[in-house]
Amino acid sequence: RLNAADLYEIFVGEIGIPRRDFLYEISFWEARGIMRGYNRRCRDLWSAVRWHAFQVMAAMPYCDIAKAGIRKPSDLIELPWDNDTDADIPSDEKIEEMRRMLQEENARNAKGS
Repeated sequence: RLNAADLYEIFVGEIGIPRRDFLYEISFWEARGIMRGYNRRCRDLWSAVRWHAFQVMAAMPYCDIAKAGIRKPSDLIELPWDNDTDADIPSDEKIEEMRRMLQEENARNAKGS
């Protein structure tokens, strides 16, 4: 489990959220979305690194990856999300619900300003 100091490190140090925004402006549901987006970005980077390593190895004349049983990047190294399904993709209903929540949050913020 992450504590407040861990979250501060991630949001301010790694993601680059301004300190004030992290401490006073971001709601819980916004924080969750930011973290999920950041994790997806990191996931894409790791997948790209694996793809490039696979391509470099395939281009080396002395490296017979087929003989080693490496036929695709996931054979080279398995990443934790390789077996994930598209279950994380929100449905149209979920997207509409999130849009409504954002509009409600914006309306509350406008009243408070």
